[in-house]
Amino acid sequence: MNIRKIIISAWVLLVAGCGGNRKAEQFTALPFPDVVPPSMLEDPVSLAEHMALHWWDGLTDPSRAYPCDSLLVSGVARGEVEQKFADWTNVLNMVDISVAGKAMGHLYDRVASCEKKDTSSNVFETFASLVERYLYDPNSPLRNEDHYALYASRLADSDLVEDVMKEKYAREVSLAALNRVGTKAADFRFADKNGRIRRLYDVDAELTLLFFSNPGCTACKDIIDVLNHDPDISRLIKDGRMAVLNIYIDEDLQSWRSYMPIYPEHWYNGFDPDMVLRGDTVYSVRAIPSLYLLDSEKNVIMKDAPEARLFDFLARLQ
Repeated sequence: MNIRKIIISAWVLLVAGCGGNRKAEQFTALPFPDVVPPSMLEDPVSLAEHMALHWWDGLTDPSRAYPCDSLLVSGVARGEVEQKFADWTNVLNMVDISVAGKAMGHLYDRVASCEKKDTSSNVFETFASLVERYLYDPNSPLRNEDHYALYASRLADSDLVEDVMKEKYAREVSLAALNRVGTKAADFRFADKNGRIRRLYDVDAELTLLFFSNPGCTACKDIIDVLNHDPDISRLIKDGRMAVLNIYIDEDLQSWRSYMPIYPEHWYNGFDPDMVLRGDTVYSVRAIPSLYLLDSEKNVIMKDAPEARLFDFLARLQ
């Protein structure tokens, strides 16, 4: 990804009216205050780290003067702020988790300062909403539970958040802590179509793709088709470099067995005989399909990975 191209992208200015009981006034939205990286930053890693840490500095400057309008965020059109947030999540994926943690903490401190300076500001609420929608919603193509937990942990301990919401964030942080990237994946038992019991850690391969799926799930079938027919990814499987562990975690075993002809025979296809994977104590599978990529030692490389990100990663392993 071209970081500088993201930084200098131009946006159309929008016009919005100031709400409330006052006579409506017309305001022209301010341009997003893009951060300009120091010229001495040449290598992609340093550039990405700088952008991750300082992306929001201009928008969240507590001294920033901006027009009053619910359609604006610190003077910038909401739609533009949302697009910039989506761009920023891609930058976060380029940096180490420790840098992402600093970036999330820096953002929280700045939006909290905005809220404390002016409680009528919508900056604090806007970022809490964007973080949850883009990084935690199971249907978001940009989701990343580890990044979400970095911000949600600050909200869970914030005096700017109501107690009921603090409890919600604390629970989500606890669930997101399961099987974090870089940690050992939790082992579990599974049974194949013949009732033979095996364990995740019995799977011996350079990579293991842990695929939580349901019979009849359209998105699951799309993933199966890519794994079978994409030349680069299917080669990883055929060459034995990547094993696919396809697990059904619900109760309708009759439907699961009837779908068996769809599942490739050379995959590990199984169900959860202990019915523990449906709960929140082992994997917290929030939606189907859900994909995890593990290394040879069963360390988590990717967690609940969006399909496009996973497929791109696998295609580049050749």
